[in-house]
Amino acid sequence: MFGSTRQPSQSAATKRRRHCRLACLTALLVAGSLVVVPLAISAQAPVGLGTAGNFAVLAGSTVTNTGPSVISGSVGLAPGSAVTGFPPGIVLAGTTQIANGVALQAKNDLVTAYNDAAGRSSTATVSGDLAGRTLTPGVYTSASSLGLSGQLTLNAQGNPAAVFVFQAGSSLIVGSGSQVNLIGGAQACNVYWQVGSSATIGTSSSFVGNILALTSITMTTGATLQGSALARNGAVTLDTNTITRATCAATTTGTTTTGTATGGGSTTTTGAGTTGGGTTKGSTGGSGTVKPKTPAPKKRKTVKPKAVTPPRHKVAKPVTPKPVVPTASKPPAFTG
Repeated sequence: MFGSTRQPSQSAATKRRRHCRLACLTALLVAGSLVVVPLAISAQAPVGLGTAGNFAVLAGSTVTNTGPSVISGSVGLAPGSAVTGFPPGIVLAGTTQIANGVALQAKNDLVTAYNDAAGRSSTATVSGDLAGRTLTPGVYTSASSLGLSGQLTLNAQGNPAAVFVFQAGSSLIVGSGSQVNLIGGAQACNVYWQVGSSATIGTSSSFVGNILALTSITMTTGATLQGSALARNGAVTLDTNTITRATCAATTTGTTTTGTATGGGSTTTTGAGTTGGGTTKGSTGGSGTVKPKTPAPKKRKTVKPKAVTPPRHKVAKPVTPKPVVPTASKPPAFTG
């Protein structure tokens, strides 16, 4: 009797355990899917600037400078022909291309890049002032204008290839003294501002990224830009500014060295890495070992024995005795 009542109890407990295991497994699967999906959405490729990436300043109508601006990278203009204010402005590590084939090709590549940035699917909607925010990689969209009246922080979360794209439906207005900070390995070359009309970078502000404006870009007195000012149709106006074209530093992972080309295009070179499992001159990075060089055996010099010449014995020449001639005695002297 006791056996008959105990058996159903054990069976029920077994079923409960099975249900619990199934529920736990389902919960884990759901949690995993929630983690994977955002990562897949936020992964963005760089916006390919093409030859426009060689330019720190590129405009459609005019490029006008006031004061001792310093431009590190090329200055280009097409189809306009008026580039003024150089000097006192100077162009370093680049050339000035005006209404020629190089400038026209760069302008065509800019149009392609602008359309690429504008067509990216949004991962988050933003509006108004971006000051005080810390943003992770993704595409941030505003139907109207975007502003910055303080500090904006972009966190790449340890991924130097992370891409940030900002889509402004109309204008971009950066207030005086505003600043963009890069942390977590973020690089200026991977930050893009697609502006539906014009951009204004305020006095003494420190801005970061490639500005792709449909109309014009104005850099007010003392503003700096780590990136490029690229205006499709209008003017780029400068006033004692420092603009440094951004290039991405190469990153090494395993045996593959990954970097981004000029202006955000990506290149991958497979070779011997310095970290991970790559081997360079007998050494491996990370988990590798260092192979000692085996010295080549020294060649022994063969010493040829010198032939020994036996000493020559001098043979004494025979001495021929001289004949002794008897000497006749002289007679005594006559004294008589």
